Amino acid sequence: MIHQASDITELKVVARAPFHLYYDGIARAVTATNKVGQFDILPGHADFFSMLDPGEVIIETSGEPVIFTIRNGILTVRDNEVLLFANM
Repeated sequence: MIHQASDITELKVVARAPFHLYYDGIARAVTATNKVGQFDILPGHADFFSMLDPGEVIIETSGEPVIFTIRNGILTVRDNEVLLFANM
């Protein structure tokens, strides 16, 4: 079945550093910062790759948001899966 972007309501997110797992689960949105500024990843987002600048990352979950600060990182989005590698 082909899904329309509006049919997709969640993201699979893995956010980790070399020796720490920040989050691994389902989320509604991810907010981070790159050279252009702050941006959001929402369900149905196009494939995307970005180097991350220092700042706060916010992962909106069905419960409390997961918030952490990074020095640098890489974020990729593909097929509603967000992979964030921080502090490398």
